[in-house]
Amino acid sequence: MTHNQNTMHRHFQQLQSFERGQIMAWLSAGWSYRQIARKLGRNVSTISREVKRGTTTQFGSNHRSFTTYFAETGQAVREKHRTSCRHIGFLERAPEFFDQLVKELKRKPRIHSVDSFVHWFGAHYPQLPCPSTPTVYRYIDDGQLALTNTDLPLKLRRRIKRPGKGHKRMNKRVLGQSIEERPAGAEKRSELGHWEGDLVKGKRVASEPAIMTLTERVSRYEIIVKIDNYHAATCRAALQGIVNDYGAEHFKSITFDNGSEFSELNQVKETQVYFAHPYSPWERGSNENQNQLIREFLPKGQSLRSLTLVGVQSIQDTLNQRPRKSLGYRCASEILSCFD
Repeated sequence: MTHNQNTMHRHFQQLQSFERGQIMAWLSAGWSYRQIARKLGRNVSTISREVKRGTTTQFGSNHRSFTTYFAETGQAVREKHRTSCRHIGFLERAPEFFDQLVKELKRKPRIHSVDSFVHWFGAHYPQLPCPSTPTVYRYIDDGQLALTNTDLPLKLRRRIKRPGKGHKRMNKRVLGQSIEERPAGAEKRSELGHWEGDLVKGKRVASEPAIMTLTERVSRYEIIVKIDNYHAATCRAALQGIVNDYGAEHFKSITFDNGSEFSELNQVKETQVYFAHPYSPWERGSNENQNQLIREFLPKGQSLRSLTLVGVQSIQDTLNQRPRKSLGYRCASEILSCFD
């Protein structure tokens, strides 16, 4: 019985320059590809491809052309291929994307977030390369763009929530109907017309101006109204004015928290006001998120006395025109077009 033992050492490293020199010498001595492959411990196809890569046409003294293999040519071709196959990052491949991204995120007021711009660019320029949202954030964090985290105020304000002790309150205010009595359509976001509300304050002094914000639960449409102060009577009058101006048919319910400034809201007519549980801001999560976005325009501790009606409208329009992932990258004004 014969035993076929192949002693060739198989590996997948690129040919080295000294091996190319040996190939050139052995070819000149008349060796076959198979002999050279066995000597180098390489596959015969590796030798064949290398010879093909390094073979050039020369002219002899009789002016006739002939082909021959040169080790230097094979090495030069290999290095050229290595240079051509290097990874090219999005910074080189997508200059149009990053030029527009920087302009949009530095716009005052800005409509897009990083995520919404990535989706918008991909939808409007499908023929151009477009990085993912995490890739863009990584470039920003690495300082590779003309943007910093200060251009993304919401990113700076994010904190990792850690479990803590529950906040208990012995004497809870009961300002009106509880959120537990809210209609199923409001709870499940299955119908338009259910809102969440709160105040965004500049200076935390009751006599200072504030803005009342209302967020529709399905569309995330935002209504913003400046009020002279945040006394209970002022808040009641402001909410009643919003309901009257926009039309009661658009306000099936409105949910506020249990702040003392909202103690008279159960007197508002032509809509039903509900109150969240104390210390439970997540029960009005849509409005809380919107208020965080508003802080980009109205920082904490800054008086709102100089805020004009035009300024309020600009903030409202910006939020309502911002594409949102939760809405399939549509904007609130598209969904609740009856208010435009």
